[in-house]
Amino acid sequence: MRREAIIARLRASESEERRVRRGTEVRRRGDHDLNSDDMRHPGPLTPAAVLVPLVDRARGMTVLLTERTAHLNDHAGQVSFPGGRIEPADASPEAAALRETFEEIGLPPERVEPVGRLDDYETRTGFLVHPIVGIVTPPFSLKPDTHEVAEIFEVALATVLDPRNFRRESRVFKGRERLFYVLEHEKHYIWGATASMLVNLSQVLAG
Repeated sequence: MRREAIIARLRASESEERRVRRGTEVRRRGDHDLNSDDMRHPGPLTPAAVLVPLVDRARGMTVLLTERTAHLNDHAGQVSFPGGRIEPADASPEAAALRETFEEIGLPPERVEPVGRLDDYETRTGFLVHPIVGIVTPPFSLKPDTHEVAEIFEVALATVLDPRNFRRESRVFKGRERLFYVLEHEKHYIWGATASMLVNLSQVLAG
């Protein structure tokens, strides 16, 4: 899928979202989507932003992801997008996503063109995440923060756009079965919020 088509689909999706917002509550995705509302955090939610990096490779677009280190207190060993809390000094969620991405993996902000947003995402751990889609233009070099990032890898966008590559799995949480999306890629098991945001990306780009 080419850069121009991605931008057009994102803009069309955001225009539709603005129409839906008029006079109604803003729709938020979250861990509650496949489950009951008791998976929602009671609030207040901490604002956060992640970058959904689409790398414009000659062989085709890819999605850049990170695997967190195993010793972290939160989401250890899980696959995620680069990002984190929105700080008071950040001018926007886009600014926060670019700052956090540079701090985590060393991707220079000047190599990233923010082109749109996916749906906001509530986590049961108390964050309101703004996913910022950015097109990354090679060449670039990365320098991961080894305290937080164990690995950086890319998945072909074509893989993400094929709904047959996603499945639903479940685990018992607080005595109840909970559902979540899963995407497996080579040795990586992508699930939870990250997989849900990839489903959202796939739906938006499918039009």
